[in-house]
Amino acid sequence: MTRRGPWIIPAAVVLVLVAAGVIVGIRLSRFEAPPPDTIPLGSVEQKEYRALRQRAESLEQQIAALRPRGTYILIDAGRNLLTLFKDNRRVLQAVCSTGSGRALSDPVKKRFWVFDTPRGEFFIRAKYPNPVWVKPDWAFLEEGEPVPRDLAARLAPTELGDYAMDLGEGYLIHGTLYERALGLSITHGCVRLGGRDLETVYKNVRVGTPVYIF
Repeated sequence: MTRRGPWIIPAAVVLVLVAAGVIVGIRLSRFEAPPPDTIPLGSVEQKEYRALRQRAESLEQQIAALRPRGTYILIDAGRNLLTLFKDNRRVLQAVCSTGSGRALSDPVKKRFWVFDTPRGEFFIRAKYPNPVWVKPDWAFLEEGEPVPRDLAARLAPTELGDYAMDLGEGYLIHGTLYERALGLSITHGCVRLGGRDLETVYKNVRVGTPVYIF
């Protein structure tokens, strides 16, 4: 879970956010005919007006075509909000927790981690009921504890809650034992949800469901 360079939101993700109405400052408005009390447009202005109107309508059609179909998840890591959409309808908006951005180093083995939540386009790779967390080395180093050699000492069967959804590269959407801390950027990169919200998301997504993090 080391830093892999600065996170950049791909253009496709930006278009998805616009299409979903998340980036409210980039909505396109249809051009309306000027009210009767305005100065009539000349021939040149009318031509420019028609061209702009056609351009706006074309952009609206392009954005509508890019809007994800079916079920997808948007995660606003800046505001710690997860929104679940299904057939262009918002099913759930839930407070979550995302990466803290803190850094941790291992001076002995010269390792370094930055606990960010990555931005970009992902998809649900796997779904796990009753997941068991296998604690990595950094979980022990962070607590100042020796790193165990045996697997049994690494198992934490309750840490992830009742469900987990794999986003790849070690990142999960999962539950938490500390629901009062939801809304804070305190995780090691995963996305945490409260129990009820986690169950709703888990039951409404499948392997392959798109997840957009920005």
